[in-house]
Amino acid sequence: MLVGLIRHGLTDWNAIGRIQGQSDIPLNDEGRQQARLLGKRLKEEGEYRWDFVLTSNLSRARETGAILAETLGIPLYDPDSRLMERSFGQVEGMTWMERETLWGKDWDRHELGQEKEEEIRQRALSFMSDLAERYANNNVLVVSHGGLLAQLYIALYQEQCQERIGNLSLTILERKEQSWDLRLYNCTRHLKESVEEPK
Repeated sequence: MLVGLIRHGLTDWNAIGRIQGQSDIPLNDEGRQQARLLGKRLKEEGEYRWDFVLTSNLSRARETGAILAETLGIPLYDPDSRLMERSFGQVEGMTWMERETLWGKDWDRHELGQEKEEEIRQRALSFMSDLAERYANNNVLVVSHGGLLAQLYIALYQEQCQERIGNLSLTILERKEQSWDLRLYNCTRHLKESVEEPK
């Protein structure tokens, strides 16, 4: 069983560094193009056969998943709320400067109504466990969010996976007995190639 974990495409809030959390901010045109580029890569590479797409129920993940499903000609399943982004409480909608002005550089250590990291890890691991049980014979694309995916990778691989998770990055895990082997991590090659193509 393979699971392709993907962060949704770019939004206007991503572009200006405004924290989204569970605010339902849509993709922008660049985010839609990013999704098309990853879909094209997955289709052309043909290295893996993907059976269906699962997403969080926030529209930026849902639309990313819909673009991938259409490009690959596979179903888009109902969303799973466990794939939602971390809730950031009072901090949602603020830029880095606004957060640091109010609470300092260690704003994330204050109690501001944000979901605890351990809680995010637990729901991400619960999703992965159910996925392995229900779809053991399938290869599944999963579209989620940077905060949740970062916590999942820490839960699975500790300090091995500490990079910032890029928009439309692809990570591939393979189920081996009771563990997840990391086959590809946080890859955005499909986005870089599109910039370098001659006009």
